Amino acid sequence: MTPALAAILVPALAALVGLTALGRSRRAAAVAVGGALVTFAVTAGTAIANVVDGVADSASYGLIPNGTAPMQVALRLDGLSATVAIMVAAVALAVQIYSVSYLGGDPRYPSYAALISLFTAAMMLVVHADDLIILLIGWEVMGICSYFLVAHHWELRDARRAGVKAFLVTRIGDIAFMFGIFGLGLGSGTFRISDLELLVGDDLMAGNTLTVVTLLLLAGVVGKSAQLPLQVWLPDAMAGPTPVSALIHAATMVAAGVFLVARLYDVFLAAAATLAVLAVIAAITMLGAALAALVQPDIKRVLAYSTISQLAYMLAALGVQAYEAGMFHLITHGAFKALLFLAAGALIHVVGTNLLPEMGGLRRIMPVTFVTMTIGLAALIGIPPFSGFFSKEAIFVGAEEAIHDGSAATAWVPWFVLVVAMITVTVTAAYATRLWLLAFFGTRSAPAQPHEVGWTMRGPLVVLATTTVGLGVIGLRNDWFPAWLDRLTFTVEPAGITDLVPAEATLLAPGLVTSIASLVLAAIGAGLTYLSWRRTTADPARLLGRLEPVLDRGFGVDSLYDRVVVRPARRIAAATLVADRDVVGAAVTGSGTVSQRLGAAVRRSQDGDLQRYLTVLLAGTVLVIVAAWTAAGT
Repeated sequence: MTPALAAILVPALAALVGLTALGRSRRAAAVAVGGALVTFAVTAGTAIANVVDGVADSASYGLIPNGTAPMQVALRLDGLSATVAIMVAAVALAVQIYSVSYLGGDPRYPSYAALISLFTAAMMLVVHADDLIILLIGWEVMGICSYFLVAHHWELRDARRAGVKAFLVTRIGDIAFMFGIFGLGLGSGTFRISDLELLVGDDLMAGNTLTVVTLLLLAGVVGKSAQLPLQVWLPDAMAGPTPVSALIHAATMVAAGVFLVARLYDVFLAAAATLAVLAVIAAITMLGAALAALVQPDIKRVLAYSTISQLAYMLAALGVQAYEAGMFHLITHGAFKALLFLAAGALIHVVGTNLLPEMGGLRRIMPVTFVTMTIGLAALIGIPPFSGFFSKEAIFVGAEEAIHDGSAATAWVPWFVLVVAMITVTVTAAYATRLWLLAFFGTRSAPAQPHEVGWTMRGPLVVLATTTVGLGVIGLRNDWFPAWLDRLTFTVEPAGITDLVPAEATLLAPGLVTSIASLVLAAIGAGLTYLSWRRTTADPARLLGRLEPVLDRGFGVDSLYDRVVVRPARRIAAATLVADRDVVGAAVTGSGTVSQRLGAAVRRSQDGDLQRYLTVLLAGTVLVIVAAWTAAGT
């Protein structure tokens, strides 16, 4: 059994066994955590082998003919799949351990844990698939699992609505995505991803056709990764359990869209117009989502909009051909955003509310949660030496290099991405600081008496916080160190380092300006938020006045969809119902009534009354004679 196949089958088997443990939470927990642990061990070993020895392989387990381009049950292991797989496995393990306490008393915990395992298997299938149809299967299984997990508390109306909304909105993008896969496979003659990469240099298909196909694929990416205009499902999906948010909405399903672009990056590079569209959509989304996060009263909705914004950073990096930077941010974001969601879950678990204005003063009561969440927020803002600084800096440098070397299809696109990304840094620092101040400082208004969570919940927080710091250390390698620092040289004297001078005799090396600017802008955003908080001793969002409700509603996109799509659809459905009932149904009912009446009239003539039969016969004979007599007389 190959490592790729094992990474898929182990969580799938855990899901199958876990479903037999209905009503037995301890057994379900053991199976779920054990399966996640084995999956992590497999992916970790694979990742280490890939890094140390460059181990990579591709295996086919059969060919399924379909009359056109055959489908191959093929799996692939390379650097990209090994890296993303270990991220998924690590977060899944942390979530399964965390959920033992968070949902331990839930009667539906066994099915919940089994669905988490099945979701992990589906994501692993997406990561390791070397055939577009196989990838599509994993993609759709993830969507089904997300529906059930978001709607886990189905007795609550908001949870049911959120599950349905997430399923339907992502399906909109998935329909186009499916046609994109069919177009790419049939147009090139193969669904095998590794074969598609080889065909790109030989004119995979006509330029305009390839652009249309990649735009269809992009629609699926936009839906799965909650980008404009299909971002509306993710904030409402926070109605699901917090560990679900940490897994699905931080490190796996929403990241699947970014992974897909990375996996088919050679194909997207051949469609430069699609990359430009991707970059523009991502830039608009990153700022809009950050602004919406600035005023949310619900801590999970703040993190949901933050996720949308950070995913946009990754997609924008891919749009300006900063591939490595986008992938690095995918990994760092998976760690610090899972940390933030689980830390938020700890706060909600002990305080009993999602609302930030009802928290406050928790830094001394919950010191571990405070420290770990502070690390996560610092990485989110992009403060050195935490991992988010290095991955964001790599994105800024990538956009800057795209400006200088003209690698983007449209010259203004990288400028647009860079400027919007820098503005978003300020807003990100503002909403992260607001969350930090409202949750941990000031005084509490809620009546509950909070306490630090148990170690089954604290443990994953500590591990993820350590990982967030550790990824920052990895960022110190030359591969990820800010580009302008690579151009500095040190003058070493016996007494030590005496000066630091630029090798090219200029401090305007690529990345230096953006590094300084991003830190200054982050300081401005955090500083203004702090001053506003000190001034009002309340929610700084109140100072936005009439703008606050606009941002709180996500710029009214939901209301727009309600007016443009939902209400017209309901009117059409109501009109269809009326037409079916009052026209079609009435016609069918009326024809039946007429037939019944005619039948009743005929039945009366066949009631067995001989005297009436003779009377009718005589009357008819008389009428015939009279008619014949009259005709003869004329």
